[in-house]
Amino acid sequence: MASDVVVHLPEDPALAAISEKGREHFLEVVAAYPESSLCWALLAETCLADDDLGSSLAAYAYARTGYHRGLDTLRRNGWKGSGAVPWEHEPNRGFLRALWALSVAAGRIGESEEQQRCAQFLRDSSETAYQELTS
Repeated sequence: MASDVVVHLPEDPALAAISEKGREHFLEVVAAYPESSLCWALLAETCLADDDLGSSLAAYAYARTGYHRGLDTLRRNGWKGSGAVPWEHEPNRGFLRALWALSVAAGRIGESEEQQRCAQFLRDSSETAYQELTS
């Protein structure tokens, strides 16, 4: 996926809301900001902490939602299907975390092609994100 395009997403207002309201009100933040990839990624990561089938399926659904919300945001910000989405730019991390969670959850439910596709997409988007999230 070679491209000169480097995408820097805008600040995610959900991040400030999470910090302000705290973890006990996290689901309210998700409901208020359903377009936030970060919110969906955090839900997926929470489910991935458990290693049972139900949690893996929930993680897959949450991560897929975050991934698609992230693709929408990327496209609105100049991304044309390829190019760098740097981990170093913090607002990009919600999408990258959702992509990583989707790869992990896909692997857990036996969807190995999706797992590999998402892992490669993550590497193509940000090698740094791949290293950070898989370590």
